Amino acid sequence: MDFSFLEQVFWGNTIKTYAIIAGIIVFGLLFKKIFSRVLSKLIFKLFKKFADEVNSETFIALLLKPIEFFISVFTLFVAIKQLKHPLNLTFFNYKRTIDKVKVSEAFTIGELVDKVFLFLILLSIFWIVLRIIDFIAHVLLVRAAKTKNRADDQLVPFIKELLKFIIGFIGFFVLLGYVFEVNAVSLITGLGIGGIAIAMAAKESLENLLGSFLIFLDKPFTVGDVVKVDGIEGTIERVGFRSTVLRSADKTTYVIPNRAMIDGVLENLTMRNARRVKFDIGLTYETNSGDIKKIIEALETYLKEHPSTTDSTVALDSFGDFSLNIQIIYLVPMKKEFDLAKIKEEINFKAIEIVQANGSEFAYPTQRTVGENTAVKEQK
Repeated sequence: MDFSFLEQVFWGNTIKTYAIIAGIIVFGLLFKKIFSRVLSKLIFKLFKKFADEVNSETFIALLLKPIEFFISVFTLFVAIKQLKHPLNLTFFNYKRTIDKVKVSEAFTIGELVDKVFLFLILLSIFWIVLRIIDFIAHVLLVRAAKTKNRADDQLVPFIKELLKFIIGFIGFFVLLGYVFEVNAVSLITGLGIGGIAIAMAAKESLENLLGSFLIFLDKPFTVGDVVKVDGIEGTIERVGFRSTVLRSADKTTYVIPNRAMIDGVLENLTMRNARRVKFDIGLTYETNSGDIKKIIEALETYLKEHPSTTDSTVALDSFGDFSLNIQIIYLVPMKKEFDLAKIKEEINFKAIEIVQANGSEFAYPTQRTVGENTAVKEQK
């Protein structure tokens, strides 16, 4: 069979070259998922002893997309490098100094393609490294969940974000050095006044970073604690590199800068050993003093005998505009088996029963006026 037609040249390349390029691209795209899974499993073997309590599929799921991206980029790079035209064409001319002599050089399309693919390949490698950090953090969180110390649950996400920030910082300067051929050391030292300006602009970010370290050192709260800061009450879900995430009772998410968490007045409601309940009940002025004393004694006895309350106080507190106010105060210990809402409801119903059993009624706003014939009229 005559294959001489494959040597025919179109746009600077033979048909054979185009066929090879098409074959490489099709082969890479068809088998990239298989290669990705195989490569993921091989990398997982390095972490097998460390992650013996975690399924390998978790690791594969994290690395599948970045490895597929790496294989796709690498496949396209190998395929395009088979071309001769237009890679050898000049993209632009530039001058540079060599031994104090200015030399004119050409930057070809092929060199541009190399730079683009080098950028994408390095990007995919750092993406893979970041996903590996995510996996390590996942393993550590699984282990932390098995311990009673909740500080571990808070520390792991913070370290993960810190490591990812460091990797991102390193990746940025690697790309500058290898892709754009920028001397990173000279760049940093040459910032001068510009560096000071950047530092001033990043002042709040640095304060938030310092705040995160202080949170971990002082430990005013841990993940899972209920706190109140600047009037916002919620459960700590995550302490990050820059901010802390709170989830309120109505499921609203609040993201508060770490600086605000340490600068403001913070109440850790979880650290309380008891919740204080205080409220008043108003009796009508028709209630005689004997019945009031009976009501107070009955309420005191009930609260002292109640298994979910301590340090209770019941007393005639004040004379209101339309009621005799009895103040009730008690503490509910912070125990998992105690439901504060249910306990308050139970005590409130008992208060109603005691008041009604002693021949009294609850007062409500009333106004009395005297008519022309001195008859008393009551307006409710």
